[in-house]
Amino acid sequence: MEEEVKSSFFSHEVRREGGEDVLYIDYSKAPYSPSLADSPETMESVIDLLIENPNVSRIVFSQEKNYNYDFIETSYLLEIAGIYVHLLKQEKILSYNKLILNNNEMEFSRRYNEVFSFLYLLKKDPVLAYFELRKYLLSAKASLNHSQGPSKMDLLNYVNLLEKIMNLLLESNLIKSASKYFSDYQRGDRSVYYKLFKPDIIPNFTFTRLVADVPIDAEIVDEYEIRNNDYDVSEVTILKQKEESKFFYYLSPPENSLDEEHHLLLNLARNVLIEHQPKAEEFTDTERTRQVFFNISKDLIRDLGDAKKIKLDYMTINKLATILVRHTIGFGLIEVLLQDKNLQDISLNAPLYKVPIYVKHNDYDECTTNILPSFEDSNSWAAKFRMISGRPLDESNPILDTQLEIGNMRSRIAIIQNPLSPDGLAYSIRRHRESPWTLPLFIQNKMINPLAAGLMSFFIDGARTLLVAGTRSSGKTSLLGSLMLEINPKTRVITVEDSLELPVEYMRKLDYNILRMKVRSALLKTTAEVSADDGIRTSLRLGDSSLIVGEVRSVEAKALYEAMRVGALANVVAGTIHGASPYGVYDRVVNDLGVPATSFKATDIIAVANPIKSADGLHSWRRLLEISEIRKHWEKDPLEEKGFVDLMKYNVEKDELEPSDDLINGESEVVKDIASKVKGWSGNWDAVYDNVLLRAKIKNEIVKIAEKKNRLDILEAKFNTLSNHHFHRISDDVIKEIGLPLAERVFPVWQEWLNNWIKKN
Repeated sequence: MEEEVKSSFFSHEVRREGGEDVLYIDYSKAPYSPSLADSPETMESVIDLLIENPNVSRIVFSQEKNYNYDFIETSYLLEIAGIYVHLLKQEKILSYNKLILNNNEMEFSRRYNEVFSFLYLLKKDPVLAYFELRKYLLSAKASLNHSQGPSKMDLLNYVNLLEKIMNLLLESNLIKSASKYFSDYQRGDRSVYYKLFKPDIIPNFTFTRLVADVPIDAEIVDEYEIRNNDYDVSEVTILKQKEESKFFYYLSPPENSLDEEHHLLLNLARNVLIEHQPKAEEFTDTERTRQVFFNISKDLIRDLGDAKKIKLDYMTINKLATILVRHTIGFGLIEVLLQDKNLQDISLNAPLYKVPIYVKHNDYDECTTNILPSFEDSNSWAAKFRMISGRPLDESNPILDTQLEIGNMRSRIAIIQNPLSPDGLAYSIRRHRESPWTLPLFIQNKMINPLAAGLMSFFIDGARTLLVAGTRSSGKTSLLGSLMLEINPKTRVITVEDSLELPVEYMRKLDYNILRMKVRSALLKTTAEVSADDGIRTSLRLGDSSLIVGEVRSVEAKALYEAMRVGALANVVAGTIHGASPYGVYDRVVNDLGVPATSFKATDIIAVANPIKSADGLHSWRRLLEISEIRKHWEKDPLEEKGFVDLMKYNVEKDELEPSDDLINGESEVVKDIASKVKGWSGNWDAVYDNVLLRAKIKNEIVKIAEKKNRLDILEAKFNTLSNHHFHRISDDVIKEIGLPLAERVFPVWQEWLNNWIKKN
């Protein structure tokens, strides 16, 4: 009866997807969920299909959910299919001449039945077929000891045939992998297949796979939730594998734990929404577009639930609508990863459909995930990023730099494709904090110490020109963003970026007077956007402002140094640049980017940030390694002529920056130059250094109180700006009273304000 049902409910097709052949088998009419482990008939049907389609590398059963069997699982059955065809068609093991050498019809019939029974079982249950074959072989060998003459030669021929078949089975990966479980095996027991065939369950409304298997011998080291809201909660498990240096990041999002009826509703709703994809111009306001589609999705799911007589409460409707938006106009599970505040970078390497997503975790560094992007989803994401950015991504323009903002989530997106990436699309995603980094946050994370924070704050108030240097992922842009928060809000700020990473939107909410300029990427040859150097020169015509350049990459370096030379005595001019040392920055700016050496002298300060690693190479931490000033006396080579002077230098044993003798003894020309323009500080080094220490003490006090009273909110940008405002206000009051903002007078008043604020808030 089951055989009749089986033949009537499924159809199949082989689709070419991302360089591989995928066998799709339609089980939508089946009265049960398809499973290779459960059903001998299902396994036999699949092997029959693989015999017809030997190039298949993946099997997908389609029902309300898709059950995906990966390349390894598919290859198990492909080998069995190959063995079956080889034995039946090439070896012709059921032929008379193969089974018998004499004319003993009775013996031929018995052997034929044995081999036929083995072949019949081979497609349904290869493990049982193996044990049956072993039984036949042992029996034949036992009979061989009692045989003589022609009968013995005939039996030996049969034993050789069975051994040949047995060797093929023993060499198959399915039997090799299953053999470790044979000690507990009982005839007909299919539990062994549950160890070998674990399908990834893919909802029909997405193509990206979540690998169901937890790595063997993995130890759970951490578990936590990603909570976007009460109805959108994902679970993360961090696993440590014995033979792997990387940790394993196992994601379980809400879409993978839905009821069958909820899957049905999402499948139906997706088919409706797919006809109403937003136009390119609508992607310019992604937040509004998502809200519109979210409201449409809620109404649609409610209506479909009523039509299907499925009861839905308020939370469930919101949950399903969120998932639907995520997998139609959104970016699928990428969005879930971006909700995880512990992640810094997300890497999708080509070929996407064969390689899992990798993430960089704050606590566990590089991790492998259980997420395998699909060819369809990766192409869909690329099309959406093209619309969001308004920039091309094709064979003529194989590089796309853009950004993604969803609610409070901000990230930088870098995409490459053919011909630069011969294996197809690849993505690199840098996740930004929902709110900007601050100097107190960096103190808490040990990237800087209080004195370094106080000194950098002093330079910002002193309107210096500075560059934050470092390698990729060293925290350059984050540190620059924290320094922007030290600019007095009454000062206008202009930012120039090719990829929008600086915390401009957040600073607007804090009432900063800030203007953002978006310029053409140095990697793009032609576009409607203005070049970076033209953008910087334009900023000089927009009035008195601090100028912040996202990253100095190319010809805009000359324009930046024009701005530095013009703005050095008025407002802060700052930017980031790749470089591992002050001289490395000089070499890049002068020799690579063509800025005259004399113009480089317009740089006052270079702060170098780089990751440091543990001795085993498994861990890394972001640190500010030095703060150096550029002196102006040199003529040809600042390194040989001692043009670089360290003000603070990283001590690896103490794991912190230490002040140099030049700073302690008042030999910093930059600090003295700032002091020379402030009444009461000129020639009074003790008063100047006292102010640096005061700023350091205030930043450190914020960290101490935040940890002591568990008020981590005061480390964030909103309170940082408020604290800076009161610091300046109190300093101004003290100056009016005694002429100088001495720490012994300013700090107690500021501390009293802090304590009162904590009590009231």
